[in-house]
Amino acid sequence: MENQKQYDLNDVVEMKKPHPCGENRWKIIRLGMDIRIKCLGCDHSVLIPRKEFGRKLKKILVKHAE
Repeated sequence: MENQKQYDLNDVVEMKKPHPCGENRWKIIRLGMDIRIKCLGCDHSVLIPRKEFGRKLKKILVKHAE
């Protein structure tokens, strides 16, 4: 089975490709079948299917404290 990265709501993640504004840090603001992430540089939000998000995720930078 594939090694799944554990991410949660309000985590700050780094994606493989940077956003056009130059920032590469994103905050997860919605989890479901699709995942909505918000760019921490320009506040633009993007909705990505969960499977695609898993492929494009590079690493989790900050885990949200519960």
